[in-house]
Amino acid sequence: MEFNKLIPELSVSDINQSLEFYTKVLGFKIEYQREEEKFAFLSYNKSQLMIEESNGKWETGKLEYPFGRGVNFQIETNEIDHLVESLKKNRHPIKIMPEENWYRKGNELVGNKEFLVTDPDGYLLRFAQDLGRRAVK
Repeated sequence: MEFNKLIPELSVSDINQSLEFYTKVLGFKIEYQREEEKFAFLSYNKSQLMIEESNGKWETGKLEYPFGRGVNFQIETNEIDHLVESLKKNRHPIKIMPEENWYRKGNELVGNKEFLVTDPDGYLLRFAQDLGRRAVK
């Protein structure tokens, strides 16, 4: 396994609840874990994420729900519809239902079909499916 150059590590309130959400609902794979430390290294396609139950070591302040205020993690996928169905089936609320968005990059627009969901601790996840590129009008 090759490690990405930037891998977020999220402090979570309950490692088992987070593992259930990330693996069973969203389809992340556990690459490895240290159960004694309540830590897991997860992957989804080429995205990588670490989660560890809050232990006071990494916090810079009091953790209060929703965790990760002001940040969202974009995760590339080709399975938007499948993810949405899994979230609905598991009765997990979706913050923003899938929508098509186009973002200017130089002289072209980059398109994504994307939706927003929060994990059990309130971290904001943005799943994005590539829609291609087109010229700016």
